[in-house]
Amino acid sequence: MVEPGAYHEEVHDTAGTDLDTTALPPAPGTEQYVALALANTAIALPGGQFADLLGSPSLATDWLVEHGLAPIDAGLQEMCAGLVRSLREQVRVLLASKSCSDPAPQSALNAVNDALSKAPTAELLRWDPVQGLHRTAPHPVTQIVEHALATLAANAADLLTGPDAERIAACGSAPCTRFFLRNGRRQWCSVRCGDRARAARAYARRSQHEPV
Repeated sequence: MVEPGAYHEEVHDTAGTDLDTTALPPAPGTEQYVALALANTAIALPGGQFADLLGSPSLATDWLVEHGLAPIDAGLQEMCAGLVRSLREQVRVLLASKSCSDPAPQSALNAVNDALSKAPTAELLRWDPVQGLHRTAPHPVTQIVEHALATLAANAADLLTGPDAERIAACGSAPCTRFFLRNGRRQWCSVRCGDRARAARAYARRSQHEPV
C-alpha cells in the first residue's frame, strides 16, 4: 500500500502516465468541506492529461485514510473504490448545478440520499449470549466504505444547504474542473489557474492584433 499522503506527490492518468500534482494547491474550501475535496479528486490538467486521486484501490484507500474516513489497513478493493468514485461524480453534478443556479438533477439527489441512508442514526439495543443487552450501531465498523460514503454525503448535503452554498463556484480557468468556495469576485481555484487564464486572455488579445 502507498504511504498515506503519497497521492499528493504522484498519481496516474487514464493512460498510465505519472503526473506530478505537488504544484497544485488545495482549492479554497476543501479544508472545511471534505465533500469539496472529494469532488476535486478528479483533476483535468493542461495538455489533455487527467489525474484521478481515487483511480486505483490503493489510491482510494490512501485518500480515505488521509481524510480520517478509513483505518490505515482498510485495503479497499476495486468495487469499493468504484463506489467512492461514483459518489464523487454525483457530488460534482450537484456542485455544478448549484454553482450555475440550475435545478439539482434527481439522479444525483437519489445517489447522495442513498449514501446518506447508510449512516447509523442511533446505537440500537441488542442482545447476545456473550454481551447480554448492549447498544451498537446498525452498521458494524467493518463496513468502512458505507460509513465513509455516508460521511461524505452528509458533508455534501451540509455544504449544499448551508451558509457557504452561495459561494460554491467552478474554476474559470480551462481545462481545470475543480470547485472552490469563492471569496469576493475570485474566479479561479488557485493562483496558478488565475495566471494561466490571464496569460490565455493576453495571448488572445495579441493574436487579434497580429496581421494575418
